[in-house]
Amino acid sequence: MKLTVLGGGGFRVPLVYSALLRDHERGRVTQVRLYDTDRPRLDAIARVLREQALDHPDAPEVMLCTDLAEAVAGADFIFSAVRVGGMEGRLCDERIGLSHDVIGQETVGFGGISYALRTIPAAIELAERVHALAPDAWVINFTNPAGIVTEAMSRILGDRVIGICDSPVGLARRALGALGISSASVEIDYAGLNHLGWLQRLVVDGEDVLPRLLARDDLLESFEEGRLFGAPWIRALGALPNEYLHYYYYRREVKHADQRAAQTRGGYLLGQQAGFYDGVAKGEGSALALWEEARFDRETTYMVTNRESVGVGERDEEDLVSGGYERVAIALMRAIAHDQKARLILNVRNRGILADLDADAVVEVPCIVGASGAEPIPGSRLPEFGRGLVINAKYVERCTIEAAISSSRTAGVRALALHPLIDSVAVAGSLLEDAIASFPELAYLR
Repeated sequence: MKLTVLGGGGFRVPLVYSALLRDHERGRVTQVRLYDTDRPRLDAIARVLREQALDHPDAPEVMLCTDLAEAVAGADFIFSAVRVGGMEGRLCDERIGLSHDVIGQETVGFGGISYALRTIPAAIELAERVHALAPDAWVINFTNPAGIVTEAMSRILGDRVIGICDSPVGLARRALGALGISSASVEIDYAGLNHLGWLQRLVVDGEDVLPRLLARDDLLESFEEGRLFGAPWIRALGALPNEYLHYYYYRREVKHADQRAAQTRGGYLLGQQAGFYDGVAKGEGSALALWEEARFDRETTYMVTNRESVGVGERDEEDLVSGGYERVAIALMRAIAHDQKARLILNVRNRGILADLDADAVVEVPCIVGASGAEPIPGSRLPEFGRGLVINAKYVERCTIEAAISSSRTAGVRALALHPLIDSVAVAGSLLEDAIASFPELAYLR
């Protein structure tokens, strides 16, 4: 199989390649094309991959591409992992948000909407090029905000674009670990939107083990989400929330922690990644060692202000192990390419599965994947307490897509003003004006 990675100079590409190196089954990926417009970043990641492949005589061939047509033509699968505006854009979003007393995180609230408004036009253009150059290819979208971007791309690619995220499977893995369960026979009942969903049942060998977890404070608060939300709140919900719901349930505390922080998450990562890419370019030792060091630091500081906002300590060691979205991606490719039926939580068009949303709304639900793609499993439903939030969030997503497609400032203001993390129409207007003034990519809004 031939795999193309759009955004091939991205920091997380070695995670994907390491998963490919571990895959020795028939029909594996034999060629990886890395496409990026930033040649120095592309060269740096290529050096990391070369070191990863040293002890693997059957390692997939790596091709570096700066021409999109060359990268895409003939591909079986395409990973889309682009960041319009770079890490500098993330930092700018965070600063603009905090300057207006709102959270600026890159996938929720103002930051998510601003990021989406920059990304959707580029994502649609990529979808159109893929449709023309590789109409039989499957696009697996990593680009954030994953749900919005996947829905925008689905207008061109239909069901041949599938969004993935490792948050739901990571939540399930941590919950099972708290119970001391390592069974491979697990069904995760999860429903919502990307970064806005709930795990409602965890079925192991026919038994829902979630009630066992909910009954014990010590077990609930032994893993990341349990400590973030607290056992009393999780038990009040009767479900395990996705970690990103912390921005909604503890918005005041998180915002204050962000305001007190010495620097924003985007600022921290900007400096850290610059150090990595510069170090590789200067030949400061092993590129792989530099990347591993940067990755470990990135994982240990993940959602640090969220943890500080509720007095939670450092992350557990098991949460620092890779094996999230890249494993989902490999399983997804294998299931499609070889009709190896797999049950995965994916971002796909709803098709009537969640009764509160229309058929074309991209949702995050369990799916059965085979040669014909991903089919949402009937029976998924939103928890009663989450219906209003999801319906509202989907309307905000739709307004954001409308703004990007129709170049409408009005739709952009509507998206911001109606988001629950932004409490003022006046603030929404000011946020959008600041974003337009800060990002040349938003000049299309009028």
